[in-house]
Amino acid sequence: MKILKNGNPFGAHRVLEPKGVLPQPALKISNDMDAIYDNEILVDVETLNIDSASFTQIKDSVKGDEAKIQAAILKIVGERGKMQNPVTGSGGMFIGKVAKIGPALAGKIDLKEGDKIASLVSLSLTPLKIEKILGIKKGTEQVNVKAKAVLFESGIYAKLPKDLPETLALAILDVAGAPAQTAKLVRPGNTVVIIGGGGKSGILCAYEAQRRAGVTGKIIGIEYSAEGVKKMKEYGFFHEAIQANATDAVGCYEKIAALTGGKLADIVINCVNVQNTEMASILMCKDDGTVYFFSMATSFTKSALGAEGVGKDVNMIIGNGYTKGHAEVTINILRESPVIRKAYEKLYA
Repeated sequence: MKILKNGNPFGAHRVLEPKGVLPQPALKISNDMDAIYDNEILVDVETLNIDSASFTQIKDSVKGDEAKIQAAILKIVGERGKMQNPVTGSGGMFIGKVAKIGPALAGKIDLKEGDKIASLVSLSLTPLKIEKILGIKKGTEQVNVKAKAVLFESGIYAKLPKDLPETLALAILDVAGAPAQTAKLVRPGNTVVIIGGGGKSGILCAYEAQRRAGVTGKIIGIEYSAEGVKKMKEYGFFHEAIQANATDAVGCYEKIAALTGGKLADIVINCVNVQNTEMASILMCKDDGTVYFFSMATSFTKSALGAEGVGKDVNMIIGNGYTKGHAEVTINILRESPVIRKAYEKLYA
């Protein structure tokens, strides 16, 4: 394999179009795997975990036809050199085996060839070349592939824990930023509203919020379907589990105002994968409270101008999928909670 020199630590050397930007906002990057730069890590990829908003958009656009979902993924990667949904802009992550470590990284990282890792950076910026899609794990966003990917010098990753099935680790690490940010945001006594509380990230956030808010706190979950509400009640991490449409901002506001005696929420965490839920999140939050938009379907414009339009002085956090220690926080939830582990093993393992 040819080794090239002087790769940019952030991956700018792989950008083809337009020049001068970094890989994530780029329209097209090089996914040439015949040569790597001396500060890159080449990985044999086994499974992709497509971002929930992205997978839902693709699935809905082809009416759930698996062959067409696979074709759409191959088309995106073929055109862009990375798995970045042109509609949602989001990607996902992967698990795989380290195939080659660039010589400039030798001795600087805690990896060796053959190690199994999960990428903790988005597929929307990761050079990816898919040789073949082997199938999609039913009921999940996990796509089994024969592929190669490159991690840049600045890229983050996690060695797969030996006490968890690999596909389970992939599923939870894909949303590791959500519960870890929840741990940073929630304080004792807080009222926390989680939109999409019955989903993969929502349950993890609820567990962490309950622990941080303590006995004087209140955790309220919102789900669109009766089935989702039932799931939230079964997990037992919510004080209130309500059915509401998060695209109905006024309806959500009225329900939370009634539950809280008009005080509203200290923290609102948005974990849904559909558009137009910004205003419900903002209206349910009290002034000086915090809205954490983990959802990749969030519009910055709708959030900023919408909050201004209703006179809401709230702190809004964009769902950065990375915060220090996020992998450890999330993996520990599965080690601590037999309820979550059992449910997630059934779905993802």
